Amino acid sequence: MATILPKEQLQNGYLFQGKDYGDIPISFFWMQLPPDGGPKLHYHPYDEIFIVLEGRATFTVGESTLEVEAGNAVIGPANVPHKFSNAGSESLRIITIHPSPKTIGTRVEG
Repeated sequence: MATILPKEQLQNGYLFQGKDYGDIPISFFWMQLPPDGGPKLHYHPYDEIFIVLEGRATFTVGESTLEVEAGNAVIGPANVPHKFSNAGSESLRIITIHPSPKTIGTRVEG
């Protein structure tokens, strides 16, 4: 049977952990960020997929810096430090997909 899950029911209104829904092997963040908002430098033991739904983001992945607009996806490789921030003056809407029943991350900066 299908399950409808309103965004408001996610952890903190933005985090889906597959482990909480029958050990689904995927987790994701569904975020809306203000200008300059975004996570600090960190890495995961798995690849991460970023889907930019609305706005523009600046990604740092390893030594590379990428400008990415809505309608594009970025794949960040496992164990490579990365971060992103809203590069526009409007909200950035983005979904980050973690192929794990629980998000696992290690911070590199504060």
